[in-house]
Amino acid sequence: MTTFPPFASAPAPAGAGPAPRVFTVTLPAGLPLLNANQRPHYRRRAEITKRLRGAAMEAVSEHRALMVALAASSPEPLFQRAHVLGILHPSTRGRRDPANWYPSFKAAIDGLVDAGVLEDDDHTRLLGPDMRLGSLVKGGQLALCVRELGSGEGWIDLGSGATG
Repeated sequence: MTTFPPFASAPAPAGAGPAPRVFTVTLPAGLPLLNANQRPHYRRRAEITKRLRGAAMEAVSEHRALMVALAASSPEPLFQRAHVLGILHPSTRGRRDPANWYPSFKAAIDGLVDAGVLEDDDHTRLLGPDMRLGSLVKGGQLALCVRELGSGEGWIDLGSGATG
């Protein structure tokens, strides 16, 4: 399995301003995850969602550099806009579609909002999560790589009338 450094990029051109801040928030291994193909009872789904959301908040609180950055930005959220790369570290080998774990990534991102990393996770503030498959981890695990976006940085507007 190929692993990659999240958000590896070429050096910024001269005068481009400071490099964007990047933080990786790793949830504990072995948490129950939600898969879009599952149909759990609504109470069980709510329990897992609450647990993932709380685990993300706790992971932020245990990330020393992230807590320093949050304290410096207080009372504002740390990022005005961000891109999230969600990495699913499966517990076993085999074929899987990382996008099926969107409900788990969504709950974890809500935990980032609760922790003050973002003001909200709507389309004006968040790009992603872009979900990828990571290396094997006993029990399975989610990781969120959160990268600050500059004011003009974002996806291409496909509705701008461009023709191809």
